[in-house]
Amino acid sequence: MEISSILNTNRFQFHHHFIIHPLSSSFPTIPSISHPTPRACFTNLTSAPPPATPFKEPSPTRPHSKSYLKRQSALLQLQQSSNLSSSLQELGGILKPQDLNVVLRHFGNLGKWHHLSQLFDWMQQHGKTNGSSYSTYMKVMGKKLSPVKALGIYNGCIRIKNGHYKALELIKELKYNGLEMDNVMYGTLLAVCASSGLSEEAQNYFNQMKDEGLSPNLYHYSSLLNAYSYDGNYRKSDELMEELKSSGLAPNKVILTTLLKVYVRGGLFEKSRKLLSELEALGYAEDEMPYCLLMDGLSKAGRLDEARSVFAEMHEKRVKSALCRSELFEEAKKLAQDFEAKYNKYDLVMLNTMLCAYCRAGDMESVMQTMKKMDELAISPDYSTFHILIKYFCKEKLYLLAYKIMEDMHGKGYHPEEELCFSLIVQLGKMKAHSEAFSVYNMLRYSKRTMCKARHEKILHILIAGKLFKDAYVVVKDNSEHISQPAIKKFASAFMKFGNINLINDVLKVIHGSGYKIDQGLFQTAVSRYIAQPEKKELLLQLLQWMPGQGYAVDSTTRNLILKNSELLGRQLTAEILSKQHIMSKGSQSKR
Repeated sequence: MEISSILNTNRFQFHHHFIIHPLSSSFPTIPSISHPTPRACFTNLTSAPPPATPFKEPSPTRPHSKSYLKRQSALLQLQQSSNLSSSLQELGGILKPQDLNVVLRHFGNLGKWHHLSQLFDWMQQHGKTNGSSYSTYMKVMGKKLSPVKALGIYNGCIRIKNGHYKALELIKELKYNGLEMDNVMYGTLLAVCASSGLSEEAQNYFNQMKDEGLSPNLYHYSSLLNAYSYDGNYRKSDELMEELKSSGLAPNKVILTTLLKVYVRGGLFEKSRKLLSELEALGYAEDEMPYCLLMDGLSKAGRLDEARSVFAEMHEKRVKSALCRSELFEEAKKLAQDFEAKYNKYDLVMLNTMLCAYCRAGDMESVMQTMKKMDELAISPDYSTFHILIKYFCKEKLYLLAYKIMEDMHGKGYHPEEELCFSLIVQLGKMKAHSEAFSVYNMLRYSKRTMCKARHEKILHILIAGKLFKDAYVVVKDNSEHISQPAIKKFASAFMKFGNINLINDVLKVIHGSGYKIDQGLFQTAVSRYIAQPEKKELLLQLLQWMPGQGYAVDSTTRNLILKNSELLGRQLTAEILSKQHIMSKGSQSKR
């Protein structure tokens, strides 16, 4: 049967390209496409740089490496720059966090506070910070640092490797600089401790907060409770709940759900059931989170019968999510099949959960049957449906099918998450589906979400490999500040040779505007292409007239080529243009 016969409706709109056989072991085949072996295609962009090391001179007995000399030169240029933004764009890529920390201290010593803040913001945006960057910045800024800015730096610090301990050091720095802790900063600190599972530290800060006369709110109680949940410390959690109530605060949905997590992780399943009933009575159990917490705990404890009883009582299948997280995929699949046989009634939530179970178990035939069932019942897919299917088909290396689903998802107004999009972009690029990769890039680019800047350069390389030079030009034109100089050079060289001749001048202007110094090889290639097509002589004339104003002049090789074909523009006009370029070139050399 064809997927299109199942999915070619108003809900799933696919093309008649993918064939699936009725055998459960068969998968859709895509003509002329060999499935590449999956590999890790991108690194964690938020991971921290290695710890800073002092910027030391190498041993005098050992010659400097080229990379060291290049970094040293860039560091000095940055310190002396009058246009920091432009210099960072040109030199920032080759400098390491420890190099930039030196510049931070340099600006601090000179009292260049604006440069200091500008550089630190750039370092954060481009992932060029390490633990020392934060402490350096806070030390040199001292009391000039506002509480709001300090909190922002603190939040940034806790995201780096071992950043929690660096953040605690910065708390001392904050106090040294005269900035007092308040409810907001204590709230952030408690949340950090909770996310790191540091319950004792969280409790100490909670007590310290009260000792300083600050009154905890529900957020503070929730964070401390969350810290207790890491090891299921239900005794301290119960004491905290008593304190919360005696303070006059009423526990909300977040507090009670977090308490449920404590009981589940502490193995108090009977107490968990009672609390779940309380959540239901208060109307706090309308979504699946409380049920999943309990069923996840039961399934991990090997108490699958009890997990099934929770499932049966509620007439829902949310338990399959817990089973899947425990990697009990066959159990989840069987439970989905049992539900179908027993109840024979569906809604979107049920079908999505069944779909998830079948996808995790790798049961293609059941996946297709579930999708067919959605069509028969006129149930429209939602974000979760599309997300489940795209991840599944990517896992099965059916990247073109995943692309078609993502295309339909985008058409329905849903925005896929960035990591999923980019993973698909990389795989489509590897299988030479370059235009499809660019289409996914555009879905991501025009969504309301902020896109990681490194993605622009990656798609540029894919487009160059696919010879989609016009699309590559659009990427460079709109995002040149986020693309490295080597990548721009690669694009420019390819476009001059193979790109649309009518856009050559536009491309040269864009790459010049990006700060890239156009080399003579590019001009020679452009001029050669224009001369080879005499009907493009106006474009040649425009290029030659534009060059002197930007400080460019053709070299002797290109000059001789133009003179050899001077009849194209006319001998007199050719002589005038080359004369102007020669005068400009001589003037530039004399200034040096």
